[in-house]
Amino acid sequence: MQGIKLSIVIVNWNAEKLLRECLASLAANVKGFGIEIIVVDNASQDGSVSMVRREFPQVSLLENLENLGFAKANNQGIKKASGEYVLLLNNDAIIDNKAVLEG
Repeated sequence: MQGIKLSIVIVNWNAEKLLRECLASLAANVKGFGIEIIVVDNASQDGSVSMVRREFPQVSLLENLENLGFAKANNQGIKKASGEYVLLLNNDAIIDNKAVLEG
């Protein structure tokens, strides 16, 4: 079994639509090596957390009870990451099939 090569950390705050598009683009285009996706949610009130649970159950979800800010949330995701490499990805990014190459 192949280990985790890349951990992708995404910080979210009240951006359900953008996060859905970002996660869908990752699911469709990042294949071929071990990845993990970690979403750190900063106390969103827009349904982001339930959307991730429902539509992307393979994603590790860290839920903050308050908005701790972008930097602190990224650090939380990095601490949880188990990959050899970590990619900090904004929740408004759309990944195409050439953005992250096979390892």
